[in-house]
Amino acid sequence: MFPWDTGGMYTVELYARVRRAVHVDGRSQREVAREFGLARKTVRKMLEYPVPPGYQRQKPVRRPKLGPWQAAIDAILEEDKSRPHKQRHTAKRIFERLREEHGYAGGYTIVKDYVRQSKTSAREMFVPLSHSPGEAQADFGEALVVIAGVERTAHYLAFDLPHSDDGFVAAFPAETTEAFLEGHVRAFAYFGGVPTRILYDNTKLAVARILGDGERQKTRAFSEMQSHYLFAEKFGRPAKGNDKGKVEGLVGYARRNFMVPIPRAASWEELNAHLEDGCRKRRERRLRGHGETIAERFERDRAALLPLPAVPYEGCEKITTRVTSLSLVRYRSNDYSVPTEYGHRQVLVKGYVHQVVVVWGSEVIARHERSYERESAVFDPLHYLRLLEHKSRALEQAAPLVGWQLPDCFLHLRRLLEVRLSKHGRREYIQVLRLLETFALNEVSGAIEDALRMNTISFDAVRHLVLCRIERRPPRLDLQNWPHLPLAKVRTTAAADYMTLLVSPPTLPAVSNTEVA
Repeated sequence: MFPWDTGGMYTVELYARVRRAVHVDGRSQREVAREFGLARKTVRKMLEYPVPPGYQRQKPVRRPKLGPWQAAIDAILEEDKSRPHKQRHTAKRIFERLREEHGYAGGYTIVKDYVRQSKTSAREMFVPLSHSPGEAQADFGEALVVIAGVERTAHYLAFDLPHSDDGFVAAFPAETTEAFLEGHVRAFAYFGGVPTRILYDNTKLAVARILGDGERQKTRAFSEMQSHYLFAEKFGRPAKGNDKGKVEGLVGYARRNFMVPIPRAASWEELNAHLEDGCRKRRERRLRGHGETIAERFERDRAALLPLPAVPYEGCEKITTRVTSLSLVRYRSNDYSVPTEYGHRQVLVKGYVHQVVVVWGSEVIARHERSYERESAVFDPLHYLRLLEHKSRALEQAAPLVGWQLPDCFLHLRRLLEVRLSKHGRREYIQVLRLLETFALNEVSGAIEDALRMNTISFDAVRHLVLCRIERRPPRLDLQNWPHLPLAKVRTTAAADYMTLLVSPPTLPAVSNTEVA
């Protein structure tokens, strides 16, 4: 029982009546004991305390029936410390195991009381901490969001400045190295400076390995970013979330306040704009125990922050790989295409949160939207047109062109070219597609529509019409634009010439190489 428990044998009201009878009315203890039916020793104790002191146990509870099994219970509870919280033993499960495995024949209540007492005495206590300006804590959280109509799990990186309680939150499609890096870049820009020291858990995004002496071997990406911004790091104890309780609180606050109801956004950028707006509004709050708002206390943090470098860190993961014979590079289990002329070369792949960029030397040769699927292929059809021009028979089955959405005029042009030029028409159509390597889709499609309207069905005509559109000049579809071709003049046909059709073999009218009629 607790010292001030009033649920024992004697109530507070009885204490008050006994004490008043002696101290106020001046009656003797013997007389009061006889009147209230109490022992004189009890009356004497009532006069010592204004309220019932409760039962004070002098010795630990003895559990003779449970004694032989206490060691087994202690072993189970000790083993539970290394298990996930949701897979630890309840008192009921321990009771069942004692009966099944150890032949325990006692009751459940005595086991339950012992387990509760053991767990209570083992709970950790904490010392209140003070936090210097300029220091930060960082951690990831998860919440459901809807992006472009699709329900997704957002992995948001939260930063907390414990001195002022200011915070920043940014959400990403996955908890990856590039998200970890970009989250830092965004947070530092939001705070207007770099924290002097940041406390993390032992995330694999920052810690490659915990060495035997407790030292951390940091990942290359984390070390590069740290060298760029010059902040110091600190890592919490493994499996001890209370080491960074401030940011743990911010993770929960952001989920409850910024993501309830489930936010709906057209893109991740729109969602992050919503989260940043929530962080700015939170600065106006005055938290319990503080006379200043978060924004007012943040000024002390701001003064202690390190300055931002002239150029922000490039928040991406970098890997070196070789282009395959299918003109693909692999990043995070997905394949991305590059132009076929770079086949079998070594390239650098930069993985950003929303993009994958492929670099050869100092030249960016491919840029794709990042895929978060697994074992998928991301193609850019333009990367394969140069090879298809020489292997035009593969046009029908070319996987990179499957699902390529082009205006209807492209298909119409292809049909006419193949009807007029047979297999050569397929190559000319690929040449028309290659114009998209240089010109915009609307420019090429407009030129194709002009060519169809003028009935000038050829690659040269389409290319000429594209240039005319860009240079804003009228088209001249005559052979003067191709002086290397021989000019021809077709003689006017006379009625007598048709008589030659009756002669076998037929002869054609004479053609003179002079000029076009």
